[in-house]
Amino acid sequence: MKTKHFFFFTAYFIVTLLCGVFAQQKKIEIKYSGFLNFDKLKYPGAKILTRDDAEQVHIFHAGTDMWCDKAFYYGDDNFIEAYGNVKMIQGDTINMVSKYVEYNGRTQLAFASGDVVLTDPNSKIITDTLYLDRQKQQAFFQSGGTVEIDTSGTIVSKIGRFYMNENKFQFVKDVVLTNPDAKIESNYFDYYKDTNRAFLFGPSTITTEESVTYCEKGFYNTATKKGYALKNAKIDYDGKEVVGDSLYFDQNRNFSSATNNITITDTLNKSIVKGHYAEVFKAKDSIFITKRAYGITIQENDSIYIHGDTLMVTGKPENRITRVFRNVKMYKSDMSGKADSIHINHKTGLTEFININKSGSVGAFSTARKPILWNLKNQMTGDTIHLQSDVENDKLDSLIVFNHAFLISKDSLGDGYNQISGKKLVGLFNEDNKLNHIDIIKNAQSIYYFRNDANELVGIDKSKSAFITILIKDDVIDEVRKRNQVDGKIYPESQYPKNDRLLKGFDWREDERPLSVEDLFKDDPPLELPVIKGLDDYIPQEDFFDTKTITEDEKKGKRNVQQPKNAAPISKEDTTAPAPPVTNKPK
Repeated sequence: MKTKHFFFFTAYFIVTLLCGVFAQQKKIEIKYSGFLNFDKLKYPGAKILTRDDAEQVHIFHAGTDMWCDKAFYYGDDNFIEAYGNVKMIQGDTINMVSKYVEYNGRTQLAFASGDVVLTDPNSKIITDTLYLDRQKQQAFFQSGGTVEIDTSGTIVSKIGRFYMNENKFQFVKDVVLTNPDAKIESNYFDYYKDTNRAFLFGPSTITTEESVTYCEKGFYNTATKKGYALKNAKIDYDGKEVVGDSLYFDQNRNFSSATNNITITDTLNKSIVKGHYAEVFKAKDSIFITKRAYGITIQENDSIYIHGDTLMVTGKPENRITRVFRNVKMYKSDMSGKADSIHINHKTGLTEFININKSGSVGAFSTARKPILWNLKNQMTGDTIHLQSDVENDKLDSLIVFNHAFLISKDSLGDGYNQISGKKLVGLFNEDNKLNHIDIIKNAQSIYYFRNDANELVGIDKSKSAFITILIKDDVIDEVRKRNQVDGKIYPESQYPKNDRLLKGFDWREDERPLSVEDLFKDDPPLELPVIKGLDDYIPQEDFFDTKTITEDEKKGKRNVQQPKNAAPISKEDTTAPAPPVTNKPK
């Protein structure tokens, strides 16, 4: 039984192979010709076929029909040249018209030129010269062409290749896809008709009404309007630029997301946000960014940096809000701060340093640490801190510390601390963005180290009053003014009790102070970024032409669509013939 099956399989394989060889070597048939001529001197070995007034020359080979006005048929080489209103039809896969066609019956390779148009059920190739390989079911042009695809638009390129069995186009050099929703420009572009998927390689740009996306490796679905951009990827829209290792975008939702090494630059509002995962909602003009997120507000002389676990920017420019959550740090060359949360209203210029978690919650940071602000040599803490900017002049205006306000500055020469506490603190900034005036309001207490002009310690002042004003000069406390003083006394340093040199609530936190941009991240856990697998690398086109067959044909002296003809040049008169009546054209 096994022997019988083996014999059947072997016989089937041999028959199939022989059928394939036979089909390949099958002779070209002349179905119809109005006139038949020979010119052995000018066209040796050729039959000259010409149409008549009733019908074009009709040629058939291996399931494909061809019509033309005039043809030169070289029977020994199984080769034909067709001129004038040439049309080739193969079932529903090939429908090609042109002015001229060369066709090799041995290799089933055709060359068409002159207003070439190849169509299938939902696409059309328009070019000046086209190669068609019927065995591979591939079409190829290399001198520029246009492809019209019903569902996706129009694609032009210098070089193009159509894989009919895969419904795939591969374009090379100066590729441009245009449709009502997008314009795509690339150097290497693979397109699959069945799925509407385009794969981009090399410098590529996707332009829509809302945005411009650049990448050097990417993917775009012309039907769903979704895509990915990789390798030097960026999206520009409304004065914003989003850069990341991987970008996803959805035109339907005006949404994009980015992964790894993200920078979002807002040139109109002079701000930058960075991180390693971001979501951008264009319609809402909002940004969500996390994984070592931080924002930069660019100022003329000194930029402000804010870092936290999560950063959100919401609202149009005229009503923009920035929120930074969880263990937030801020750095500026002359000012820095920390809080559980920072809230910035760009319209009013108000920055709030907030504790989100209330006393008694499990949040270790919020219960143990109050919001804190350092300005030059001064440390300020309280339940909430407001920092007010002059938005028109882009300068700091004032600050307010609400509840349990506490100001500390280290004595300039000794080991002691100047301290002032009260219910509320109000500070004012000068033109140089330096804090120069502070008022402590209600239940004010102070400990102050007095020094003379020679910087000698005169005494230590401890007092209580309703209101204290502090004047700062050259970054140190220059004068302290008290109003409605309840009690107070200046002690010589030797007589001042050592256990009474700190006010209640004293908490010197200089070791937490960010002194550089890098310090914003020093407490962060190790960063682990996801590996972006991305898209496969570009696979160059394999050689369209079978060089082995061409070489063998050259050795045998056979005609081939790729090699120059040995016959004398064909005159214009030889290639023209009267056009057939419209009613008699093949359908």
